[in-house]
Amino acid sequence: MNPSITMPPQVAWASGALSDAPLIQKTTHLGDLNNVFADDDAWRCCEPTLAVYRVEMFDTPSGEGELYTGVTHLNPGRVGNEFFMTRGHFHARREQGEIYFGLRGEGLLLLQDEQGHTRLEQVRPGSVHHIAGFTAHRLINIGSDILSALAVWPSVAGHDYAALSGGFALRVTADTLKLMAKEVQNG
Repeated sequence: MNPSITMPPQVAWASGALSDAPLIQKTTHLGDLNNVFADDDAWRCCEPTLAVYRVEMFDTPSGEGELYTGVTHLNPGRVGNEFFMTRGHFHARREQGEIYFGLRGEGLLLLQDEQGHTRLEQVRPGSVHHIAGFTAHRLINIGSDILSALAVWPSVAGHDYAALSGGFALRVTADTLKLMAKEVQNG
């Protein structure tokens, strides 16, 4: 008996493009991100149809023990002095974790626990990020190119956006990055 060899779905590591399998795609525009950016006046002045990020994922089975695989492509840009970012979320099933892999661009992963403690991790090609259960997460594009990150998460995790309706406890602005860079230079 000769075993059959199949070609699994593919990811182009340099661009984050997924192929060779059915995909689900969703684009989030500025108009979809009400109450996400701190400067509401600046947000209202932006073009609401401008794409902020696009998520594509393999259309795979869901249920206990199943995993989703997808890529977030976050465009560069700002609203006021705040960088483009994803909406960010906890998982509906809080105990579920997730893994991110940086593919291209330059950004930050903002992580926040249920007590409001935050930390930032640098996202770049080759970076690997373990997002523990009970941790909200958001990507922030601080570069001039698209930030792309591959994610793998349990299909049963779900999303809880409402828990962060007041926003994350930390904001990243152009001024914040200058201060962070100054601290590193003086440290």
